[in-house]
Amino acid sequence: MSPRHKVYSGAEAVEKFQRADWRIARQKGSHIMLVKTGYLYTLAVPMHRELGVGLLHKLLQQAKLSAEEFDAL
Repeated sequence: MSPRHKVYSGAEAVEKFQRADWRIARQKGSHIMLVKTGYLYTLAVPMHRELGVGLLHKLLQQAKLSAEEFDAL
């Protein structure tokens, strides 16, 4: 993921993951936990104003989404 990609807030990221059929399982503190049937990982998305590029990249890897697919959601 290059720095040219848009910076997303935690809330925006959760909305995009929900459009990709992830669902909110629970919340612990400032983190929303997302699950999807058939996936090994539970995505933990912090509700920050801006998600770091590295964190977003890791979440996309776990969700098996490319940056372009995520941007298009």
